[in-house]
Amino acid sequence: MQDGNLNQYIPSSSSTSKALPCGHRLCDLEPSCESPEETCTYNARYLSENTSSSGILVEDILHLSSSNSDGSTSSIRKRAIIGCGQKQSGDYLDGAAPDGLMGLGFGEKSLPSLLAKEKLVRNSFSMCFGDDLTGSILFGDQGLAGQQSTPFLPSDGNGNYDTYIIGVDVSCIGNSCFKETSFEAQVDSGTSFTFLPNAAYESIVQEFDKLVEEKRSSYEGSPWEYCYESSSDGSPKIPSMKFKFTSNSSFVVHNPLYLIYDESSQFRVLIGFCLAIQPMDGDVGIIGQNFMTGYRIVFDRENLRLGWSRSNCHDISDNKTMPLAPSANSKTAPPNPLPTSGQQNVPPKRPDVAPAVAGKTPAKSSADSNRSVAFLWMLFVLLSLHTYATAA
Repeated sequence: MQDGNLNQYIPSSSSTSKALPCGHRLCDLEPSCESPEETCTYNARYLSENTSSSGILVEDILHLSSSNSDGSTSSIRKRAIIGCGQKQSGDYLDGAAPDGLMGLGFGEKSLPSLLAKEKLVRNSFSMCFGDDLTGSILFGDQGLAGQQSTPFLPSDGNGNYDTYIIGVDVSCIGNSCFKETSFEAQVDSGTSFTFLPNAAYESIVQEFDKLVEEKRSSYEGSPWEYCYESSSDGSPKIPSMKFKFTSNSSFVVHNPLYLIYDESSQFRVLIGFCLAIQPMDGDVGIIGQNFMTGYRIVFDRENLRLGWSRSNCHDISDNKTMPLAPSANSKTAPPNPLPTSGQQNVPPKRPDVAPAVAGKTPAKSSADSNRSVAFLWMLFVLLSLHTYATAA
């Protein structure tokens, strides 16, 4: 699937589209369907209250460009299962909602699973989230030889892996590290921002607040507790943030902030920022897209490891892979960004997925009700990413 001008996907307009029937072995709803000929449906639940996306599962042909070991490229046509949204609720009623969902998890109907099962690629993929809102996804990619990595943890006591869970041993803010901040986290490319268990959250945000020199503030509509006024148009000066994992590797967070602009004048002026982390109950947090920014994140399902290396996401290539040539508009963020993925089935003791928030109405600063503040939500659209595959 190459990057270019994208049109809305309408299953009924596709000559190769087929609704997935309830009788299909990959339909999880088969026991509750009245007839095996019924269309299989999905329902993705999110962290925000009463927020969900539901629709039907559709099977159609996905076009991928494959980079071979000899440097040549070839086209791959693969039938894939996607979710086409029909009904949205909660936060999605206030703005843009997901048109559809594509599975990237361990499940049988996820695209990485389907590609690997047919020996088209290795059982791994990477996603890259650029600082300029561009991105890429590479199926079959196992990352660079020098990348850092940490093992995935089983999702339950039986040693099963059904979601991407890692262990965080220590969290560091500036020169201070807190051993009591040990927790597990789900690495979720379909979540815009990051959620941490309450104990880890309190240690991190309180130390962050002590080291930030800017004045505390609050902004109407912001879901974050720790927000500040900005004293200049330049990038806010904040303490460094780092996670140390069970593998003794370190993950530096390059983009923990959400920037707030005054757009009432001719030019966008930075007036504030928030630490884009929220607390959550339970002992499993969520590492969202904002913490992944600036990294090539590798989900190596074959070796059950998460890998990462710094990247600008414009040239994700080494001796074995070659990205598609970007289009002239590839550096421009889409005007109506949408969530990239969601979970249909939430495993026991694991959190629902938080929605990527889109299309919110402008909020106002409590410090100056006359200034209109536009929130630039950090979102990525899966179908607008450069997508390609490396041969197995």
